[in-house]
Amino acid sequence: MAKKLRIKKNRKLNRSLGGDIFLMTLLALFGIFSAYPLIMTVSNAFKPLDELFKFPPTLLPRNITFDNFRDLSELMENSWIPFSRYFFNTIFITLTGTVGHVIIASMAAYPLAKYKFPGKTIFFTLVVYSLMFAPQVTATPNYIIISSIGLVDTPFAIILPAIASSLGLYLMKQFMTQIPDELIESAKIDGASEYRIFFQIVMPLVKPAWLTLVILLFQRLWTTDGGSFIFSEELKPVSYALRQIAQGSIERAGTIAAVAFVMMIVPVTFFMISQSRIVETFSHSGMK
Repeated sequence: MAKKLRIKKNRKLNRSLGGDIFLMTLLALFGIFSAYPLIMTVSNAFKPLDELFKFPPTLLPRNITFDNFRDLSELMENSWIPFSRYFFNTIFITLTGTVGHVIIASMAAYPLAKYKFPGKTIFFTLVVYSLMFAPQVTATPNYIIISSIGLVDTPFAIILPAIASSLGLYLMKQFMTQIPDELIESAKIDGASEYRIFFQIVMPLVKPAWLTLVILLFQRLWTTDGGSFIFSEELKPVSYALRQIAQGSIERAGTIAAVAFVMMIVPVTFFMISQSRIVETFSHSGMK
């Protein structure tokens, strides 16, 4: 055993300095390529009109201006629906859908991960298969269901499908499976109820998973525009109002750039702060 440990300590990675430089250069190129659209979006928001239409386009603005944001502010103030109403709708949809999804997905995943019951394997197989379908495929069945229960033209037409998303159930089940059964059994022996075990033992242990759900669903709901579910103007989210502003003439090119910046900055900032949680969750769950 001591001999094996000495061999492992003396073993060196079979990688040259040239290989390290090549890998770092390749990663830097891919990083620049990925960051270019993000930098361009931020840059365009501070460009005057003459630079926005310049060809070939420049990456950074030569004459920084805030006129695009002033025009956007004026258009929001002249809206016949107060812009604060759009923000309230977005915050309500985002918070309700996110919190509801995390709670429902976690409570459904717990028995799937830690209990045996008839049909468990079939049920989880259906959950996995549901991840294969694109949103465009399920759009029509979703609308039929939402319409049949009378939720069309209400915020819950967006919130309910978000709560019922199968991605959260899959992630939470994969994480909860890794919790030792002995830990739960010892808590039961000490007299802890199922709800206490769930909220005080299980949920803290799977914190990276439900934090990832919060991030992913926040990004999804923040950018929703109501689609074909909400028709009343006073119930529309802020993304709808901003996109309506962006659908103007060519003179609004600067305003469109400011709208793109506003819509991007919140979810991107949220993702950058918590990106390590997403990587950790996907590496544990096996998703790629």
